Amino acid sequence: MNMFGMMETSGGAMQAERMRAEVVAANMANAETTRTASGGPYHRQHVIFAANSGDPEFADSLAGASGGSQPGAVAAGAFSMQALNAGGSGLVAPGVHIAGVVEDPSAPLKRYDPGHPDAGPDGYVSYPDINPLTEMVDLMGATRAYGLNGSAVQAEKGMINSALEISKS
Repeated sequence: MNMFGMMETSGGAMQAERMRAEVVAANMANAETTRTASGGPYHRQHVIFAANSGDPEFADSLAGASGGSQPGAVAAGAFSMQALNAGGSGLVAPGVHIAGVVEDPSAPLKRYDPGHPDAGPDGYVSYPDINPLTEMVDLMGATRAYGLNGSAVQAEKGMINSALEISKS
């Protein structure tokens, strides 16, 4: 890893955690949304993270040490490390990226409110299955991970500055 590799890794993790916080904020903002463009209630969103591939030579060494038979794979039966390389070629900093944002398949909550404009013929309204406590825990986790990666970037900047000061003397 080059001198700025840790900054690239932490920067990628910070981007992923920022996206996670934005999705949590959207979930909380839509906790009472009973009608979306698709016609039903809002569905809770989840961010899926995936590991960046990093150095393929290291992955091959790891596969050999763990008994994996596929070159470029973490272990036997695992996914290909090259498949996670966003560009399809070259090296990327090891770390994390966003694999996607998916909808929660859970059924909506039903509340009896016959006066609501979205109430069905039985008087029940479908609301998103969003628990504010779960969303707050997710938001706190994303905030904490973002801050820790920011601290790692600051620490590396301090180490680089110290190395430059040593080279001056």
